[in-house]
Amino acid sequence: MQFDELHRLYHLPLFELLKQARAVHEAHWPENEVQLCTLLSIKTGGCSEDCSYCAQSARYDTPVDNERLMACGDVMERARAAKANGSTRFCMGAAWKGVRDGTKKFDEVLDIVRNVSELGMEVCVTLGELGPEEARKLRDAGVTAYNHNIDTSPEHYANIVTTHTFDDRLNTIRHVQGAGMSVCCGGILGLGETVDDRLKMLEVLANLDPQPESVPINNLVPIPGTPMGDNKPVDTFAIVRMIAVTRIAIPGAKVRLSAGRAQLSEEAQTLCFFAGANSIFYGDKLLTTQNPQAQADLALLQKLGMKPQTPFTDVPAPASKEDASELVEA
Repeated sequence: MQFDELHRLYHLPLFELLKQARAVHEAHWPENEVQLCTLLSIKTGGCSEDCSYCAQSARYDTPVDNERLMACGDVMERARAAKANGSTRFCMGAAWKGVRDGTKKFDEVLDIVRNVSELGMEVCVTLGELGPEEARKLRDAGVTAYNHNIDTSPEHYANIVTTHTFDDRLNTIRHVQGAGMSVCCGGILGLGETVDDRLKMLEVLANLDPQPESVPINNLVPIPGTPMGDNKPVDTFAIVRMIAVTRIAIPGAKVRLSAGRAQLSEEAQTLCFFAGANSIFYGDKLLTTQNPQAQADLALLQKLGMKPQTPFTDVPAPASKEDASELVEA
């Protein structure tokens, strides 16, 4: 889907946009379900990157302390608790520029992944930049999806971070796809971007081949000490419109209502679910920002008559457009 069509959809009257998004959602996700994900920061702070929104950058004076990589046993304790609380995907994030094969930290991460994968949940990691060999080893260890957000439009990206490029992000995504892992890739609203920037970001996501398996829509949580610590919140209806257009443009993806959800009322979250969101981060913490408590999340889903999705640990990465056409011809 190209920018002109995304622009047309986004600017429809809200109820018309919601009507179209809901029809697409029900065609692809007929069960009234929400994926419950738990996100654990296994290595917090001290990152060498200069992402302007991030409290974990070593370049900014923020409330986040620099911590070492968690021990495998400690991660497993949190993973088991997440599963017991109903999470079907366990996501692990490390504040690094990237990982390299043959290093101690990468070997330790592989060991953590192998252990977590035995619990029967989907395993997602976000470790920064990957090469093809690192991607293959993560897949072999049991990673089912790799998160690597593109954050914003190609045009706005250099205003957000200078220590890597937009193309660097795309290269990692290609390595993830080449290794056979699913791609979890979305963006952040509230980085000083325009609506057109948001739609250009979505254009890139919609034209990945294959399309992302999940698309996190993050609403910036301004962190004191970062260059974006004083950014103003994004209008709720703008968030709803982005979720609706994402649902239409990437119909088979889990659209995740991610960072910033703690700032949304139950009514606003409900509107996001109706627009096409069917995944949330669930539990006490979302990396370094506050997240609604698990019981409050479950209570809201119960009010709405929704239930958790089951994990899809045995489902392969989505087929590319070329592979899909070959299957049809066969």
